[in-house]
Amino acid sequence: MDSTVQRKIDLIDTRPRFTETDAIRLNNLFRGTDTQEMLRSVIRDGLAGDLAVVSSFGAESAVLLHLVAEVDPSVPVLFLETGKHFPETVAYRDELIEFLGMTNLQIIEPDADVIAKKDENGLRWSWDPDGCCEIRKVEPLAKALMHFDASLTGRKGFQSKTRAGLPRFEIDHSDAQGRLKINPLASWDKAALESYFAQHGLPAHPLVAQGYPSIGCAPCTSKVAPGEDPRSGRWKGWDKTECGIHSPTDASKPGDELPPGYDPIF
Repeated sequence: MDSTVQRKIDLIDTRPRFTETDAIRLNNLFRGTDTQEMLRSVIRDGLAGDLAVVSSFGAESAVLLHLVAEVDPSVPVLFLETGKHFPETVAYRDELIEFLGMTNLQIIEPDADVIAKKDENGLRWSWDPDGCCEIRKVEPLAKALMHFDASLTGRKGFQSKTRAGLPRFEIDHSDAQGRLKINPLASWDKAALESYFAQHGLPAHPLVAQGYPSIGCAPCTSKVAPGEDPRSGRWKGWDKTECGIHSPTDASKPGDELPPGYDPIF
């Protein structure tokens, strides 16, 4: 071998999977496209790489899960087992997975050592809900999503003012991976969701009929009066609107400006 030939240096590609430009391009590409058609392209054609559904199995979760199952029931479904869910939610999760024929439910749990160190008595939610969400939701999900290029969420723009203007495609800024966050139901309203439930005979979360239109962990979820913001029952009494795995989309909030050239589809 010629000793004068220099060996090519191996380089590790540290570029993010997706950029803001990619999100804008995808929003434009699927502008006006039917939700099911968009999901077929994203899932079957691999436009977003390896992806998973992140589901709370809450009040409206059945719609997104049914839409995904119609395309590919083997898509991974990530459920954050915080240890604080209503028993009705856990039972509903199992019922819905069986009803839809989905085959890849992945239950994500927090690190036991972290819980023992930071929430030994299980009451952190009562004095530090942000910290509770961080160790029971944010950190476990971040680890789980390291294996994926994109996640599908069930967020909808009508749910609260902090979700108004939600785009279908955005970048997950929870780390530097450049992961896509896809919100197929961003433009759906309550009437559309109710119609879809009825059309496909989807089972309802048992707590919805009891006055819970948005359902999270039991200690931090309250009933909502008619006419109130559907998410007003979450962390009632606290200046908190999200658990931390999603950022508010309210552009009036500091640090939440839209990127230059951003063209929302809704």
